[in-house]
Amino acid sequence: MTSIAQTPEPPYYAVIFTSELGENTRGYAEMAERMVALAAEQPGFLGVESAREGLGVTVSYWADLEAIRVWKANAEHLVAQRLGRDKWYTHFTTRIARVERDYSKA
Repeated sequence: MTSIAQTPEPPYYAVIFTSELGENTRGYAEMAERMVALAAEQPGFLGVESAREGLGVTVSYWADLEAIRVWKANAEHLVAQRLGRDKWYTHFTTRIARVERDYSKA
């Protein structure tokens, strides 16, 4: 089984979250796991891919910009965002991109 997200035909959107963790990571793994589960319940969520080897990169896929806006404003996600800013991340960047084309090897 692959951990590559199975996305629909484009166009759709990608939220690319790149981060560096600080020394205090207590509670981080549990919160990250909860955020993936919570995102999967949101209308418009299409999938997620994540890797962390020093630098962390998580890409979540969404049907449209409205779904991304609603996710960003989710109350539980707002708590995670605050904890990330205040406690876990030394640096992070979020990018939102429209996916115009994709192709893969199955």
